[in-house]
Amino acid sequence: MRLDLSSVEFRSDWLDVLQTSFMQHAMIGGSLVAVAAGLLGYFVITRQNAFAAHALAHIGFPGATGAILVGAPVTLGLAVFCVAGGLLIGLFGRRVADREMATGTILALATALGVLFASLASANASTTTSVLFGNLLAISSDQLVVFAIFTGAVVAALAVVARPLMFASVDPEVAEARGVPVRALGLAFVVLLALTITMAVQVVGTLLLFALVVTPAAAALRLTARPGLVAALAVALALASVWGGLVLSAMLDLPPSFFIVSLAVLAWVLVLALGGRRRTAERPPVDTHHPHGSLV
Repeated sequence: MRLDLSSVEFRSDWLDVLQTSFMQHAMIGGSLVAVAAGLLGYFVITRQNAFAAHALAHIGFPGATGAILVGAPVTLGLAVFCVAGGLLIGLFGRRVADREMATGTILALATALGVLFASLASANASTTTSVLFGNLLAISSDQLVVFAIFTGAVVAALAVVARPLMFASVDPEVAEARGVPVRALGLAFVVLLALTITMAVQVVGTLLLFALVVTPAAAALRLTARPGLVAALAVALALASVWGGLVLSAMLDLPPSFFIVSLAVLAWVLVLALGGRRRTAERPPVDTHHPHGSLV
């Protein structure tokens, strides 16, 4: 197979492309995902859940292929498997070591199911490819409604549980001793993460998920250790990656997922190159005298 770049050229009508309905849907859907992913990214890193986040995307794969097989909405299949996988990981993996073993085992089973469902649904190979690599330009108006509901749920839930969740993340033993429901918060977090991943998979695919869920927060953590500021910077970087990726996609008529991932990684590399200091994500300032922890 030969690499042919002759068909790649600048499109002079790219501004018109950006005004099309499918591009507007992509912009709105990508923005919703960027907000949810940016807000959760800090907690993913703080709770050492990066592997779980990556695994949940793959756990959702058999849900998507199974939905294709039976003719159900892909978003529904992704959500069911991601949420179920997240709950199982949360129930069986209370400690980090236990969580990683539970995650690996559930991931193996989900991958096997994904292979089975994908082979049975071979007639829908293009849809299966979209699950792996994302297809932001194919987001429908119905999916936008679902994305808005998911993002609203994530934002509302974090507004309520952010402080106790942070306390439980940085020092679970002390938090539990002070009456914080650590286990319940952990389960709530993986459900929120599962909903975010359900959306992100349809933007960048299961194989490129880190670009929105982890990379912006990792770059932000190089600049500051303040949780609120990290979340704001992560959301800003994720939004910039999505918007910039869509603009470059319109200019060059290439898949937006490539540009979204490239811009997110470029931001992280630039932060490293400019000497962003590594902050301690595990233990930001917490007032343990407050029953739910007070973040500085």
